[in-house]
Amino acid sequence: MTLENKLGITDQIEWAKAEEKISKQKAKQLFDSGDIHKVEVGTFAGLSFIHAYLFEDVYDFAGKIRDVNIAKGNFRFAPLMYLEASLKHIDAMPHSTFDEIVEKYVEMNIAHPFREGNGRTTRIWLDLMLKKETQQVVDWNRVDKEDYLSAMQRSPVKDLEIKFLLKQALTDQIDDRALFMNGIDVSYYYEGYSEFKTEEL
Repeated sequence: MTLENKLGITDQIEWAKAEEKISKQKAKQLFDSGDIHKVEVGTFAGLSFIHAYLFEDVYDFAGKIRDVNIAKGNFRFAPLMYLEASLKHIDAMPHSTFDEIVEKYVEMNIAHPFREGNGRTTRIWLDLMLKKETQQVVDWNRVDKEDYLSAMQRSPVKDLEIKFLLKQALTDQIDDRALFMNGIDVSYYYEGYSEFKTEEL
């Protein structure tokens, strides 16, 4: 079953391709246009801006807080009734060191504020915090998919694993366009999207 979308596509495979292509084109535009500098770093408003930017051409709910409860496997993300309070709490969390930034990232992942596209949006948000506060970003190509997914799954209980994993992959190439584009591809690959290369769209 596909999510209701602006393109009216109901075929799951066709939809996955269309969503990937359009939102990757927008991720590329976000970087190349300089609009990425408009993002309010480390806030939900900033995260919402990124989500709306990537997905506004495909979903009506782009940039809007979800209005349903969602789960992945056995894990239930923040219940709707606590979501707004949770987002306020996350906004207030400090993000001036690597550890603080990853802790904030983990909390935002637990909140999962959007109906779809949380992981892809939040990884850009994470990199923008790291870039601003530590002058480093993650080279996502150096973070194995299975290691990342299992570390994120365990992060609500213990965040040492995800901190270790991301710390090993830090680079000071913070404005490297190829690194950003490749990071988008890897980020989408984590979620099962690998039909298109961002650089070629």
